[in-house]
Amino acid sequence: MHANGSFARRLRLRRLHRHRSGLLVVPLDHAIGAGPLAYRGTLDGLLARLTDGGADAVVLHKGAVRRVRPDRFREMSLILHLNASTGLAADPDAKYPVATVAEALRLGAEAVSVHVNVGSRTEDRQIAHLAATAEQCDRWGVPLLAMMYLRGPGITDGRDPDLVAHALIVAAELGADLVKTALPDDPAAIARITAACPVPVLAAGGEAGDGDAALARLEAALRAGAGGVAAGRTVFTADDPGAVTGRLSDLVHGGPRVPVGAR
Repeated sequence: MHANGSFARRLRLRRLHRHRSGLLVVPLDHAIGAGPLAYRGTLDGLLARLTDGGADAVVLHKGAVRRVRPDRFREMSLILHLNASTGLAADPDAKYPVATVAEALRLGAEAVSVHVNVGSRTEDRQIAHLAATAEQCDRWGVPLLAMMYLRGPGITDGRDPDLVAHALIVAAELGADLVKTALPDDPAAIARITAACPVPVLAAGGEAGDGDAALARLEAALRAGAGGVAAGRTVFTADDPGAVTGRLSDLVHGGPRVPVGAR
């Protein structure tokens, strides 16, 4: 967490890090891009399971917030996602603003998030939006989570260690408090990447259906220096999202580190 910054920003960061041993975020911002999320029951019921499992925060779009009871956030923070795109677009790697920091504050959010596809055809607009959002966050004392991915016509390996390190520095240099990305599998590479980034790095969860393989990969990332986990599909596509959240919570928050394959 930053030592400097406004009192409000430091207070909100402290609330996000309520366990003080890492951060477990469950992004649920996928519906605009890919269609309805594949989970059983209501969104409100899903959030109840995430809270019981020990998630620190959830990422939602502004319309989804209205379908959730406020008491779900007694022990879990709301991060409002500020940009989006659909998989139906001519350029699905493009991202465009759909909400503001002011809207996030009106909805009671603890932080905001912005997705940037580094290397995409519209990288300039996405990085400009990240920078403008960082200025709004400075003005209002709101933490900023940057979701940095390597996607575009010239990107052949979205987990290339040198490129990942570059993408994370872009976020940190422009004012992000936290950064989420798809890390490489090599622990030594993860250690170099996280050591070079001045803000906490959250390991992305990966694709749906990875199961124990995803959990093992995230455990290795934490051991190599990641400051937490941001896992969406790994959680909400599981048969028991609460149980998967609980296992991730054990890893992130210093619970029993039983090897994933032995569970």
